[in-house]
Amino acid sequence: ATPELETDSLAGLEERVQKAVVLVQRLRQEKEAALQELAEAKAESALLSDELEGLRSERKQVRARIERLLGHIDQLGA
Repeated sequence: ATPELETDSLAGLEERVQKAVVLVQRLRQEKEAALQELAEAKAESALLSDELEGLRSERKQVRARIERLLGHIDQLGA
């Protein structure tokens, strides 16, 4: 093998390694961004779940109050 051919081969290898390093760095950044989005989505999901539970409880209380009022109205009619 000639020195020129070996230099070209090493230059090509070096270029591929550099591209691989850039790719790995980009993929790591994308992974971190995805993990951050996941954490935010989980937090939002927990908040929404709590809000939903609160609304269900409120609905139950309103239903009970309305049933009591209807009971009083029925007593007035009797």
